[in-house]
Amino acid sequence: MKTLTIAELEARKLKHDPTELITRAIQPLLWLLVFGEVFTRIRAIPTGNVSYLDFMAPGILAQSVLFISIFYGISIIWERDLGIVHKFLASPTPRLSIVLGKALSASIRGLSQALIIYIFSLILGVKINGNLFDIIGVIAVVIISAILFSTFSLVIACIVRTRERFMGIGQLLTMPMFFASNAIYPISMMPEWLQIIAKLNPLSYEVDALRALMLPNFSSTYPLIIDFAVISLTSAGLVVIGAILYPRVAR
Repeated sequence: MKTLTIAELEARKLKHDPTELITRAIQPLLWLLVFGEVFTRIRAIPTGNVSYLDFMAPGILAQSVLFISIFYGISIIWERDLGIVHKFLASPTPRLSIVLGKALSASIRGLSQALIIYIFSLILGVKINGNLFDIIGVIAVVIISAILFSTFSLVIACIVRTRERFMGIGQLLTMPMFFASNAIYPISMMPEWLQIIAKLNPLSYEVDALRALMLPNFSSTYPLIIDFAVISLTSAGLVVIGAILYPRVAR
């Protein structure tokens, strides 16, 4: 219950500033409209029995979740400067509930991006799977992945503790994580050393799960249960680490 209360407090900020959803939707839409439309005409990229635009759409959804969540930790630094973190720490709310509640609020932003990308993908002619259970699966993947990357962001914020260092590290991590994944090209195209990194990158498993659920008759690289296991276990581990490190923000 306390976790949901924290999540609701964070989500209320989005209600007061809905323009954030619009501004954050521009980048993934440009990727689909420009990059996707151009490269779908190039058949050198082995995307199996789907067009490149179809192949790319789940990757751009994963990218959106990553980009929204990875900078979420900066709000923790702002809250420390405003004295909000000290109030949370002085309350009887368990640290685990605070961290998980904040992570869940990031998933609300992720789901809003998913809706926007779904609508725009359909407009562009992407063949989206309309099965209800698959849509529920996509929602689950987005929520778990948003928890994963936002908690990872919180862990970074607890360690660096300044906005300038956090922004530098955040920018340093996001693009390598994105390009060292299967978001815009198959892992099989990568050199061997990069394939190893991609297989260690949780974003690859998020993308793989999204493709299996969003695209009809698409053969995923890994079984769906493996994708869910990797992102779920990584998320759980990061939430625990975040709960342990959270008090460091106030120091």
